[in-house]
Amino acid sequence: MTSRGIRDKVAIVGMGCTRFGELWERSTGDLLVEAATGCLDSAGVQPSDVDAYWLGTMDSGYAGLTLSTALKTDYRPVTRVENLCATGSEALRNACYAVASGAYDTAMAIGVEKLKDSGYSGLVRRDPPDDGSAVETSAPAAFSYLAPAYAAAYGLDDATMRKVLTHIAVKNHANGALNPRAQFRTPVTAATVDNAPLVAGSLGVFDCSGVADGAAAALVVRAEDAHKYTADPLYVKALAVASGRGDAALDDRVSFTSFPEVVRCAEDAYRQAGITDPRTQLSLAEVHDCFTPTELVLMEDLGFSARGEGWRDVLDGAFDRDGRLPVNVDGGLKAFGHPVGASGLRMLFECWLQMRGEAGERQLARPGLGLTHNLGGRPGKCVSFIGIVGSELS
Repeated sequence: MTSRGIRDKVAIVGMGCTRFGELWERSTGDLLVEAATGCLDSAGVQPSDVDAYWLGTMDSGYAGLTLSTALKTDYRPVTRVENLCATGSEALRNACYAVASGAYDTAMAIGVEKLKDSGYSGLVRRDPPDDGSAVETSAPAAFSYLAPAYAAAYGLDDATMRKVLTHIAVKNHANGALNPRAQFRTPVTAATVDNAPLVAGSLGVFDCSGVADGAAAALVVRAEDAHKYTADPLYVKALAVASGRGDAALDDRVSFTSFPEVVRCAEDAYRQAGITDPRTQLSLAEVHDCFTPTELVLMEDLGFSARGEGWRDVLDGAFDRDGRLPVNVDGGLKAFGHPVGASGLRMLFECWLQMRGEAGERQLARPGLGLTHNLGGRPGKCVSFIGIVGSELS
């Protein structure tokens, strides 16, 4: 797969993010205005300084009018994009490419979702017409296959597997408890996770990410212009997307113990960014922990752990906030919540805060490189996004 990338050609100079949660009193427009205003204020610019917008939303609006009517963008071009759970990241990718190409000097990527008002108890998902042979199943049920498949592949008994998944849930809720924008801000104990009502298979309530409303935004400019806006920009090192073939669930070599889309996406992203050892070269990672076994599998697909060793690294605390590679320091989807169109940009927002020393109680030593990862779809049929940003030019 050929991908030249745009390493160090564009920079993030402003960001905004709302609180995520059950925001019944807020409209989609309210959330867009808050995220965009925070983004503009952080860069010290006016709405008139933004040349173009890319809006990411899965099901909370149609066309660019969703944004232009809320922000009164004065006839600027607004492009609405959707790519399942990678929707917000897709908005960022398109905005970055537009600036890197020279088409615009400034562009805003903004993602939003209002899921709690949708009338659904889970994520909105409208399948296109098919031949009627597809098996209907919920997202928790689809991802519940990961845990027994991983345990069988690497010889874990049920008790050990439960301990691994519980550690992930406890870790992410502990991180979210330190985040004023997170949907869930109460730490949970291992006993609470273990004894929670089951949702699907061995997955309990605390193995599943929250369904939330929220919005997040990023302002993109050329790298050489970054310091006109801020003393601490983030430089884009890699933007990679891989769309699946749709038949991975039929492949016994990978079924439910790996996401081939993530593996291929990671190869591309690391090549773009010049990363040869993500375990040592990355300072933090925000990954798509839609369910606890998803995070476990991702540790291996992203190269943070050797195959079959991710569970040991989880239990050893390798991905805790004080571990060798902190993962989901802001609480992840698990505790921060998952408004689909906003999640990818929310992940970037944590890198923004951490690299500027603005993350408060959860601040790490000032990171050098951060990774964001989205996974859309279901095991066997996914789309994967990986972005890598850094605080300095290479």
